[in-house]
Amino acid sequence: MKTTKVLAAAATIVLAGTLVSCSEQQGGTASGGNDATNCTNTIPKTDLPVVTMWAWYPNMELVVDNFNEQSDDVQVCWTNVGQGGDEYDKFQTAITAGTGAPDVIMIEADRIPTFQIQEAIVDISDYGYEDVKDDYSEGAWKDVSVGDGVYGAPVDGGPMGMIYRADVFEQYGITPPTTWAEYETAAQTVKDAGGPLFGDLGANVPAVMMALQYQNGAQPFTYDSATPESIGIALDDNASKEVLDYWAGLVEKGLVGTQDQFTPEYISGVIGGDYATYISAAWAPGYLTGAGVGEGDDAGVWKVAPLPQWDAANLVSVNWGGSAFSVTSQASDPELAAKVAFGVYADDASLLDGWQNQVIFPLNLTALNSTDFVDYEVPFFGGQQANKEVYVPAANAYTGMTYTPFGQYYFDAFTEQLAAINEGSVTGSEAAERLQADVVAYAEEQGFTVE
Repeated sequence: MKTTKVLAAAATIVLAGTLVSCSEQQGGTASGGNDATNCTNTIPKTDLPVVTMWAWYPNMELVVDNFNEQSDDVQVCWTNVGQGGDEYDKFQTAITAGTGAPDVIMIEADRIPTFQIQEAIVDISDYGYEDVKDDYSEGAWKDVSVGDGVYGAPVDGGPMGMIYRADVFEQYGITPPTTWAEYETAAQTVKDAGGPLFGDLGANVPAVMMALQYQNGAQPFTYDSATPESIGIALDDNASKEVLDYWAGLVEKGLVGTQDQFTPEYISGVIGGDYATYISAAWAPGYLTGAGVGEGDDAGVWKVAPLPQWDAANLVSVNWGGSAFSVTSQASDPELAAKVAFGVYADDASLLDGWQNQVIFPLNLTALNSTDFVDYEVPFFGGQQANKEVYVPAANAYTGMTYTPFGQYYFDAFTEQLAAINEGSVTGSEAAERLQADVVAYAEEQGFTVE
């Protein structure tokens, strides 16, 4: 049966690590699975049932303690088995073995379909979803859903904006561009005046290009868990080609760099003033601060503006990153596990600590639309009310994306094509066509019918 073949093939997908949307901080590692004797935290109410959890949020111990103190129904036994790919590798081992997974697991939104197709996580729409549905936006739920099923409780996200150096913009008489056409014009102005590169096309951040293609109206994937053997793939449509041709043009004209991001070389360039802008998400200030950006002579020079648009008359918000809590199929009591998934990062104290001290961008509307969060004067941006001006409106307008069950392969293939663009060996349109052929062939090889 083709569905069985697809499920089996999914288990062979390599789960490599990706940038974590909320923080680069690592916690300690521990063994665990669904064994409640291996808790990092202390369980205060030992007479209550226990749900095991894997998660790597930097303030998870505080969050779990807050939940356990307030809960009279269940207690959480939490361990950190690694961040991102390290955790996914352990989870994949447990999936294959049929044992060893926790009841609840932290998963990045774009990885949910990978585990859903293996039936490693369960639909929690019947386990309290209706009670918390109005606590999150349409886009937040879309990102953790596959078809009509809800496979995670959203926690943090990454609405995108354009971070820029105010000193460079002032020096060259540039105002924040509102469209990508204006972005290119500003980049040319700065280059002609002998200024720095305007931005960077890092081949290792294909998720950014996917988001910008979505912003331009592309729909890279259509996938529904009701028909898991079928998938729609449209990576070479006109909207996708337009985005890649645009960025290939910026590279060819020498307006943006081609350095891989999140590398020492890239961060050194950011600190050294090699780039006037950084197209990124709401978690970026925390990442940059941790990397030493915005200190010394750079203190207060960074600002943020809304992401430029492809069509000024059609404003579209997009997202990069974000994580959720999913209930695994190995949970002994899925309904009780869902109570934890929906409630463990939803109390006021945990949400407040998340955005104030951990730079986690909250998706819970209680925090997202609170006066304290909206009016917060962000230190990295020299006191700019970045949430009010950029990130909160973007998060509230975001309608979600459809991810693929073989996301890692897609991102790896996309990285290869972006590298070819940067080398000048292909045009943007050619890269899109090559990507389409590559990913379609892979999907068919894995047993999917490509529509």
